[in-house]
Amino acid sequence: MNHTNIYQLRRGRRLQWEPVQGCHVILYPEGMVKLSASAGAILEQVDGQQNVSDIIHTLFQHYPQAESSELVRDVEAFLAEAYDNGWLHLREEKHHVR
Repeated sequence: MNHTNIYQLRRGRRLQWEPVQGCHVILYPEGMVKLSASAGAILEQVDGQQNVSDIIHTLFQHYPQAESSELVRDVEAFLAEAYDNGWLHLREEKHHVR
């Protein structure tokens, strides 16, 4: 995975904490996806501004006890799965033509 990639939720998808479910969920027109605690923590960092390296660094700050290689693998695996499931897309860079 390219750690300079910047992801954001696809249009029509929204992350929120669902108290009744006791977890983060992704809401979209066709339904809802319940997320694990680690998936919710990762997706909270996906804001269309931070790249994958930034997300990993932020999560290390929040979870200093985490094993570094395991955290990197978890972030990469979840982002790839979320992208494959159509929950995320790569942010398009806007280039100015001169």
